[in-house]
Amino acid sequence: MATTAVIPPDNSTIPSYGRVEPGSQQLKAASYPVTSPVSSVDASAVATAWVDAFNQALSAEDASAVKNLFLQGSCWRDQLGLSWDYHSLRGPDKIVSFLKSAPGGSRVKSIKIDDSNSTRKPTVAPVDFKGKVNGVASFLTVETDVGRGRGLVRLLQDARDGNKWKAFTLFTAMHELKGYEETTGDNRPQGVDHGGKVGRKNWQEKRTATENYEGELEPIVLIIGAGQGGLTSAARLHQLQIPTLIIDKNPRIGDNWRNRYHQLVLHDPVWYDHLPYAPFPSSWPVFTPKDKLAEWFESYARLMELNVWTSTTLSDAKWDDKERQWTVTMNRKKADGKTETRTLHPRHIIQATGHSGEMKMPSIRGMDGFVGDRLCHSSQFKGAQQVPDGQKKRAIVVGCCNSGHDIAQDFYEHGFDVTIVQRSSTYVMSSKNGLEVLLGGLYEEGGPETEDADLMFLSIPNAMLKRKHQDATAEISKRDKALLEGLVKAGFRLDDGPDDAGFFMKYFQRGGGYYIDVGCSQLIIDGKIKVKQGQEIEEVKPNGLLFADGSMLEADEIIFATGYDNMRGTARKIFGDELAERAKDVWGFDEEGELRTMWRRTGHPGFWFFGGNLALCRYYSRMLALQIKAMECGIMKYEDP
Repeated sequence: MATTAVIPPDNSTIPSYGRVEPGSQQLKAASYPVTSPVSSVDASAVATAWVDAFNQALSAEDASAVKNLFLQGSCWRDQLGLSWDYHSLRGPDKIVSFLKSAPGGSRVKSIKIDDSNSTRKPTVAPVDFKGKVNGVASFLTVETDVGRGRGLVRLLQDARDGNKWKAFTLFTAMHELKGYEETTGDNRPQGVDHGGKVGRKNWQEKRTATENYEGELEPIVLIIGAGQGGLTSAARLHQLQIPTLIIDKNPRIGDNWRNRYHQLVLHDPVWYDHLPYAPFPSSWPVFTPKDKLAEWFESYARLMELNVWTSTTLSDAKWDDKERQWTVTMNRKKADGKTETRTLHPRHIIQATGHSGEMKMPSIRGMDGFVGDRLCHSSQFKGAQQVPDGQKKRAIVVGCCNSGHDIAQDFYEHGFDVTIVQRSSTYVMSSKNGLEVLLGGLYEEGGPETEDADLMFLSIPNAMLKRKHQDATAEISKRDKALLEGLVKAGFRLDDGPDDAGFFMKYFQRGGGYYIDVGCSQLIIDGKIKVKQGQEIEEVKPNGLLFADGSMLEADEIIFATGYDNMRGTARKIFGDELAERAKDVWGFDEEGELRTMWRRTGHPGFWFFGGNLALCRYYSRMLALQIKAMECGIMKYEDP
């Protein structure tokens, strides 16, 4: 996408829905190229001819030939194939420049057509949301200097160059290291060592020793946090035979979900949320209740033989730049109630403490003087209590994203008089229409295999995804017309996300600012939940909130659903200023349009950030594990490009 660019933002002049994480970039949506209409075409022949030409150009190191295989406005998106990082190379000139600058030439050595199932084989398919820009798409297998992977190419006819078929997007991603493949499928472990061996231990004895790191055993990787990020990355590392330990301060695996508000149910559907190696069973509900997910996490850790120490906190962590290892001291409360102190020396620490960082709780004058029943952050809210008959209770929820709406609905269902405070604007889409438009054809009953769906989705460069989602957002708004008009009439302020690109771009750019409606919007429309819009809170009074316009709302309970800080802030709290200053900020887009720092090198050797929803954790856990495995095997150095 040669026409795309990242724009240094000035948040002070940007509406709230367009603001970005500090230091990140505004991503400009890509443009569709001038192409010729596609009528009857042999998709397999087109894809094969392009792949053959591409391989020949790579082999000959012919920069001019490579350049001529890509459209103006094209993009080669790569994950660990061309380098040990993630790149979106926009335009033929950028692609050629990157290949020329690579020591030893392109690390991607060849690609092949993957026609191993009906989804993957070459086919005529649109590259835009509306289906007006059509071309040929094909899955690929990828060979690099040190690994193998998968990819996907989307070809269009270049109307400016004799209707030649050229790449609009090429995606390549390494999925395994040669000689260090996962212990799955044909490479699965035997599970037994036959023969007459005196003192031979059974599986349970060996499992207990490994889980507790008895004797001289040490983990190479220490993961902080046993949520989806910690569990999926540990599962990937385990299959690559990297000794890994997860620690979590909670008493049980899954408590990070179990301890959240009473009515919490995932807003993503089951097909989008599978974990690696062990997908949800076919009887699993479309939307997963929090406690059910917590139970699954516990089962997953046992089934995948993950080493998890619960009720464990990190008391000290020091990094040795010369030895390239940590010295960490932990306090572990064991099943018998006793606390043991352990010192270990991992070479990597993964901070998997959640999508974001510490709770963002505003400091407002008068907070300490509130005399109602409860004032807390949404992360501390366990659920509303039923209002007794004949009594009146009032609740205020500050914040209008998913948590704020869910909590307001919970209060209403328990008999409270509820007001939701909206200070700026919110992107709203109904669960039914939004997920059908955004995930339909990929993550649905009878849809592609999960890994194929992931490849189809993540092969789209973010600048092009933004362009597609501008059209998708317009379609969702069309379907949700009555809902959105009702919200506006009720005094609720709406937006369409950054540059009208909706939900996903808000998620990637800000990590919040949206609501996937599962019922609360209609309560607002019907006046059953009131809205206080556009006013900052001036002061917390003993019995409610005073706003900047002089108005007062009385409350028995006040919940601040005001989000979370950047993960770097949590790193500072756990590891101190030195690490936090070396590590880079997380989330938001970098100069190429890739997400910053997450699942990739942070700037501090031996330290990684890992977060995201279940789908992102499923996919990027492999990418992070491959980087660590490559370092441990001497294939990659931390300083390598």
